[in-house]
Amino acid sequence: MSSEKNPFSALLGKMIVTKEGKRLGFAKDITFETKSGELINILVKDATPYTRNLNLERTKSEDLLIPHSAIIAIGDFIIVSEEDLI
Repeated sequence: MSSEKNPFSALLGKMIVTKEGKRLGFAKDITFETKSGELINILVKDATPYTRNLNLERTKSEDLLIPHSAIIAIGDFIIVSEEDLI
């Protein structure tokens, strides 16, 4: 992933897809390290049925979490590696 910085608001609402093009949902919120600003997870809203096939961590309120390590690129979409989610 590039070291270019994106503002928080630029991530919200973006569609999250795998590099194979499977839709997972939309970015609802993020978790980050407060001291460094480093992204930790993206919370998913409107998760698609396909997410049931993945081994995704959940918050206490049952929101799905996409770990930073799975993110390949952020542009018009947030592209993630499915292999890092299984």
